[in-house]
Amino acid sequence: MNDHYSLRQFKTWSMVLALLVLVLLIVVPLAEIFIQSVYRDGQLQWSAPFRTIADSDMLSVLLASIWLGVCVIAGTTVLALPLAWVMVNTRLGRWRWLEIVFLIPFMTPPYIGSMGWILFMQKNGYLEQLAPGLAGLGNAFFSFGGMVAIMSLHLYPFLYLLLRGALERIGGNMEEAAAVMGAPFAYRFRRIVIPLLLSAFGMGAMLVFVKTIAEFGTPVTFGKRIGYEVMTSEIHKYISSWPIDFGKATSLSSVLLTACLLVWYGQSILNRRHTYGLVGGKGVRRARLRSSSWLQWSAGIFVLLLLVVSIGIPYFSIIAASTMKLRGVGLAWNNFTLDFYKELLAWDSPSMEALMNSLWLSLAASTIAVLLGTWFAVVIQRSRTRLQRTADLFSLLPNTVPGIVLVVGLILLWNSPWMPIPLYNTYGMVILTYIVLFVPYTVQYVKSAFSQIDPSLFQAGQVFGGKPAYIGRKVLLPLIIPGMLAGWMMTFTIASRELVGSLLILPPSVQTSATYIYAQFEQGQVSLGMAMAVVSVGLTTLLLMLLEFMGPGRRRNAR
Repeated sequence: MNDHYSLRQFKTWSMVLALLVLVLLIVVPLAEIFIQSVYRDGQLQWSAPFRTIADSDMLSVLLASIWLGVCVIAGTTVLALPLAWVMVNTRLGRWRWLEIVFLIPFMTPPYIGSMGWILFMQKNGYLEQLAPGLAGLGNAFFSFGGMVAIMSLHLYPFLYLLLRGALERIGGNMEEAAAVMGAPFAYRFRRIVIPLLLSAFGMGAMLVFVKTIAEFGTPVTFGKRIGYEVMTSEIHKYISSWPIDFGKATSLSSVLLTACLLVWYGQSILNRRHTYGLVGGKGVRRARLRSSSWLQWSAGIFVLLLLVVSIGIPYFSIIAASTMKLRGVGLAWNNFTLDFYKELLAWDSPSMEALMNSLWLSLAASTIAVLLGTWFAVVIQRSRTRLQRTADLFSLLPNTVPGIVLVVGLILLWNSPWMPIPLYNTYGMVILTYIVLFVPYTVQYVKSAFSQIDPSLFQAGQVFGGKPAYIGRKVLLPLIIPGMLAGWMMTFTIASRELVGSLLILPPSVQTSATYIYAQFEQGQVSLGMAMAVVSVGLTTLLLMLLEFMGPGRRRNAR
């Protein structure tokens, strides 16, 4: 009895401690933004953020950001919905390697993809060199529509994965019944499929919207070229360019944070109203409706064109730029060289130092993040109590608010005069920023693995006299290790190419691979920057393949 009481007490205190750590790491920096945005000149001014918006052209920038988010949702829907249907209902779904390929655009840093499109579509770019008759497309591409296209091609995997999972859960019984009653495809899709997809679509649309208005790489490369300003680029300008204006930066950050939280709240309402129980004891199977040969061919052509546009064009530009002796000569065999890779990988070069900085900072951050994330996931468990639900909400906040907003909050908190730990402007600040930004990945992966464990396994261990520490080491840990490894690799992969946080919090004269690529592109050293991009993306893709190959093992362990 005493052991049972002690265990309950330990779980309670562990939950409280985890909640306090989440508050310190995530909630307090966000609260600091709100406080700094309304506390001006020693006085509390609740209207300060609204005055910042009203007294300048920031209102138009805010509306431009929101409109961009809405248009990118439409663009990703046009790409992801047909793709999800094709991969579930045609023979292409049997090619599992396509799942890895479809994720490459998302795993490609947005600023690298944007640079690839700029090189391809600009005047005297690769499109004009390959097909001079299409040179006029470049002028039309450098517009708001082109920016929406670039961001949609980067973010459609988010929505695709959610919609594909939802389509697989729907099964084929309802569609078959409607087909037997004479309902055509369009009617079945409108009356059966779309209502059942609303919950998954709402979650995906919310993520796409938040990722769009929080995106920094594309606006700062492509957006700056066409003169399209968004909130993230304005926040970065006020916090990194002289004169520094933290008042305006925090005001814009608080407005952007509020917009994201409102979108998240709207999505949660949609999820509650349009969620249906689709998985029962009979299992799920797809409809056995015959697809005509022209539909199969159309599906194949659609997938091929999508891969060419989302992966082929930007990567062709990146690789071509990294292997050119002289940019003015253009695409020619006698202009091919690997000298930039040799310069990049020279041991004492600034580029190799930047690459090594990325690797060790990402390694440290991902290792700490996986330990913290596993702890949070284990104490959250299945989110049954109010404390667990609160901790679950706090652990997901970095995925629902713009990264630049969270980085601003971390700067304000850890650069405060009263902060006893001098962490700001050190490597520790970089590691902490990466941890806060990406710890939700580990939490979600470990929670997913934990949710598949039957409680009877723990009960059996207790019946046979196993102590909590022994059960955790021998039962729980082996079953959640695949989730931990997946979270570690995802965190390492994304942290190694993170741009906006690195630009704002890296110590002076220190570079990572992301800031190095950005600096080279800004300074006109495109070939060296693109060589770094190829190396960085190559490492990312290898880790992604390891993550995908680990999937079958994870499912076997869960069973």
